[in-house]
Amino acid sequence: MDTAENIAEKPVLRKPQKPFYFNTSEHLLRIGRQRASNLLELLEALQTVPDDSIFQHTFRTLQEHHFIRQGFSNDFAHWSLFACNEPALAEQLASVDVREFTAIEGLRRRMVEILDEFLESHKMSGSRPAHEPFYFCSADIVVLPTAFCADTLKAFLDGLNQVSVHSIHHHFIEARLRLRRMSNDFSQWLEVEVGLAEAADAIERIDIYTNTMEGVRRQIARIVSQAMN
Repeated sequence: MDTAENIAEKPVLRKPQKPFYFNTSEHLLRIGRQRASNLLELLEALQTVPDDSIFQHTFRTLQEHHFIRQGFSNDFAHWSLFACNEPALAEQLASVDVREFTAIEGLRRRMVEILDEFLESHKMSGSRPAHEPFYFCSADIVVLPTAFCADTLKAFLDGLNQVSVHSIHHHFIEARLRLRRMSNDFSQWLEVEVGLAEAADAIERIDIYTNTMEGVRRQIARIVSQAMN
């Protein structure tokens, strides 16, 4: 039985004024003109390629490899290891958490900083030819609606359990750049529209690097289910 203290701690759920529209996104991949055949060329290119190319090789990697629990979190880290045989650099690049950035420019600066510092202390590594070149790509993003729209917490949970992992990525990962804040669409709606601040915070703390997108979905669903009881 709940004590008076526990009852007082339970949040007061509000009826949402705005429904949650589950969207998804499709990406039309384009291979760019820039490429790198060694780490020095990678450093130079990182400073000049378009923002959507940085986005493609970092944020998008999490969606493309959503089923992998362990491994490299971005294409730059992957190439540094397998094409350049630089595990120390790969680990540094892989340690960059995209959740810390609300704009691509900040992420770009961090990648450039890591690579620049590494090449300062590893002079011979910069010009050593890679086993294969790095081709910079980007993508045209098309946002698409789904059939799911939630005007209650139960409908939100139902939609969450049925949409594709691409929709989860769209609302949970890509939303940071769209919102330009350290948050995601799910947490925003649950806190602002329903009054579930603690649940929103718990969702925000989900580790995207040790979970697949399906794992993220399950954790969000569990947090919302607990908040409903």
